[in-house]
Amino acid sequence: MKAEIFNFFTLLVEKVSGISLKTGKEYLVENRLNELARALGYRDHEELYQVARGRLTRDLLDQIVDALTTNETYFFRDQHPFEALRKHIIPELKEKRADLKKMVFWSAACSTGQEPYSLAILLKEYFSDLLRSWRVEILASDISESALKKAREGIYTQIEVNRGLPVTFLVKYFQQVGSHWKISEELKGLVKFRKINLVEPLQGMGSFDVILCRYVLIYFSPSMKKRVWENLCRVLNPGGYILLGSTEFPPSLPPDLEKKVLGKTVCFRKKD
Repeated sequence: MKAEIFNFFTLLVEKVSGISLKTGKEYLVENRLNELARALGYRDHEELYQVARGRLTRDLLDQIVDALTTNETYFFRDQHPFEALRKHIIPELKEKRADLKKMVFWSAACSTGQEPYSLAILLKEYFSDLLRSWRVEILASDISESALKKAREGIYTQIEVNRGLPVTFLVKYFQQVGSHWKISEELKGLVKFRKINLVEPLQGMGSFDVILCRYVLIYFSPSMKKRVWENLCRVLNPGGYILLGSTEFPPSLPPDLEKKVLGKTVCFRKKD
């Protein structure tokens, strides 16, 4: 991939989304742009480049950002964060929010939906009493329209459900449709999907008891990472938790935030 083309598209994506695709990602960028180019009727990424450079419409911009920002995900990724939620975080919040009877979760950068649906399964399996008598909300967001479309449909391939999803949950919460698996309407109803750009001000969103923003910060430049982290901290309720990816670290730790180690999970709790 020519350097000028790589730089054009990566600078475009960083300007819009804050996501930094550094040198070394040429193969990924070229492959995804070739797929997009063919879908739009162009020969390859070079012809797409000529079109984008000459007349970049809002629709084309969204499609380019969409193609280059969809990240890998799978059900119950890493497993131990969901154990921390089950054994420590949700029971603690259940006790502390007993008067309010409300618990709000946010899966930020949810990609194609496996993370929020994993959370919904966890709640249904182990905290069905909360779902019956509390106001429990799960917001799931991403910048990618195509990822959100797939997440809303809740239909996954055999390979996708094989990655991290116990067979007991597959049989219990999914229906086989041809060679694919469709998540139950009951679980789908627990999750609300919304397009959100994490680098923009998070206005009108309310606040959250648990924020999962996993394997996201690693894609941002240092300045954007700081902005996203501050946005997340701002909408976290006192006593609430932020969970990052296993290899991620926050750019700073505000005075009202404390690091917690729950089993194998490192997370960050806002002080009461």
